[in-house]
Amino acid sequence: GFFQSYAVKVDIKDASNATCLYADWMMKFLITYESNNGDYKTTTLNLSSSVTHNGSVCGNDTQAALVAVQFGEGHSWSVNITKNNETYQGDLITLTYNTNDTAVFPDAIRKGPVTVLVKNPLPPVQLNTVYVCHSSYSIEAENITQIFWNVTMQAFVQNGTVSKKESRCPADTPTSAPTVPPTIANVTTASTTTLSPAPTTAPKPVENPDTGNYSLKSGNKTCFLATVGLQLNVSQDKPLVININPKTTIADGVCGNVTATLKLNDGNSTLIGF
Repeated sequence: GFFQSYAVKVDIKDASNATCLYADWMMKFLITYESNNGDYKTTTLNLSSSVTHNGSVCGNDTQAALVAVQFGEGHSWSVNITKNNETYQGDLITLTYNTNDTAVFPDAIRKGPVTVLVKNPLPPVQLNTVYVCHSSYSIEAENITQIFWNVTMQAFVQNGTVSKKESRCPADTPTSAPTVPPTIANVTTASTTTLSPAPTTAPKPVENPDTGNYSLKSGNKTCFLATVGLQLNVSQDKPLVININPKTTIADGVCGNVTATLKLNDGNSTLIGF
C-alpha cells in the first residue's frame, strides 16, 4: 500500500444523543528524533487498530469544538475547531508522541512525551457543509511531518444530520481545459461529404521523469548527494502516475554519524523520504 495506517471515525453526540461533530480520516506521522549514538533518524508513527476519542467535545457559539484521539503507546492527536457566523475552521493541531514506545523509537535519547503544536492548519468551511479531501496533503512543523488523506469532516452539525453539501480541497478538484470561443478561424462549415471515421489515437505514454540533483549540507559541507529521476505509480481505481518535478521539489533532511535522511517535497505536497 502507498500508506499503511488505520482509518479513524469519530461521531460525537450532544446531550440529546444527536450527532454534533463527525469526522472520518486517515493520517500518519514522519518524526525525526535523536538516537543514543548522536545521529538523527526518521521514523513513521501510524495509527493503531485501537483508537479512542476521549475529550472530544461538540462546541457551540462560545466554545470551540475538539476532535481528540488517543492511540498506541501513549500517543495522541487533536484539532481545535472554531466557528463564526458563516464558517468553521480547524485552527490548532496538537500532536503528542511518546518516545518510550520502543517499537517506534527504539533508541531515542530523549524519553517521554513530546508535544508539537501547529496553528491555522485548515481552511475555513461554510457551516452546514462537509469538508472532503481524498488526496493526501501534509503539514510540517519542527521535526514532524503530518500526512492526511481520505478526510471527511463536519463540525457544528445542525439538527443531528451530517450535510450532503461538500466543500472539496483544491487537490481533489480536476483542472479542465479552457473553452475556446468560436472565431472565424476555428468555425467549421457543415459538409454533406461522407468522411471515414478518424483513426483512434493511442493514449500518450507517460514521459520519463526529469532528473534532479538533490543535496543536503551539514554546516558548510555537503553530506548527501542524489541525482535521480523519480516517478510514482500508485494503484487505485484508476492508476495514477506522478512524475516528480525537480524544478518545484524542495530537498530537506538531516545527516547523522551513521544515518542520513533526505525528504523531497514538491509543489503538490508529494512527500518521499530516503
